[in-house]
Amino acid sequence: MVDISLITATLNSADTLADCLESVKKQNLCVEHIVVDGGSDDETLAIASQYSGHLSHVIPGPDKGIYDAMNKGITACSSEVVGILNSDDFYPSDDILSRISSLFENPEIQACYGDLVYVDRAENDVERICRYWRAGPYRGAKQFYYGWMMPHPTLFVRRSVYEQYGMFNLEMGTAADYELMIRLFVKNRINVEYLPRVIVHMRAGGVSNASLGNRFRANRMDRKAWKVNGIKPYFWTLSLKPVRKIGQWVFRAVE
Repeated sequence: MVDISLITATLNSADTLADCLESVKKQNLCVEHIVVDGGSDDETLAIASQYSGHLSHVIPGPDKGIYDAMNKGITACSSEVVGILNSDDFYPSDDILSRISSLFENPEIQACYGDLVYVDRAENDVERICRYWRAGPYRGAKQFYYGWMMPHPTLFVRRSVYEQYGMFNLEMGTAADYELMIRLFVKNRINVEYLPRVIVHMRAGGVSNASLGNRFRANRMDRKAWKVNGIKPYFWTLSLKPVRKIGQWVFRAVE
């Protein structure tokens, strides 16, 4: 099996962190799990200490935000493959990481991804599905030109890819994950595999979609994500990106 490192960034994550850590603890594959804390003043670190037997490192803050924390974690990890599990996300079954590890036994695969389910944050009802991001197979970089992207929380990448092409660009704000995908999959055309199953359950809510103003700023940063990589999208690319999300609410039943 291929070794995996997991990065979890935290900041006042006491309400959800235990679910996250417990889902990793239950995996049937032992992994290097690193928590990077941004300076929490609630019970986050106390909860993390309860999992000290399963956590490899806890890196204290402060940091420059979630993507800086992720970069710190990637720099600190030692495994061949790196995944990121946010502090309010969790794995829905205990075989997720073993399946990911098996995929990477093929040395030609440089990254993999799967589907993502959004669950109810407001009522803290993790059984209530709000959205289902069915990513579908990867058919090449051209998909990104039509507004497609894979769910970043499900993305696993070889550490050598980060070493070769760089980590998260902190100047990109909330579009840092999108810019990373443009850089890896459109500009550098790395090999990626789709795992056709739900990999991550994520509590609904996000800064980029919280308001019309935030959506406008996100669109502007999405455009910059292409520009900094020296690539020009089609004129409809960035308009299609939010439109493609509509189906996540309409077709939200997990098969």
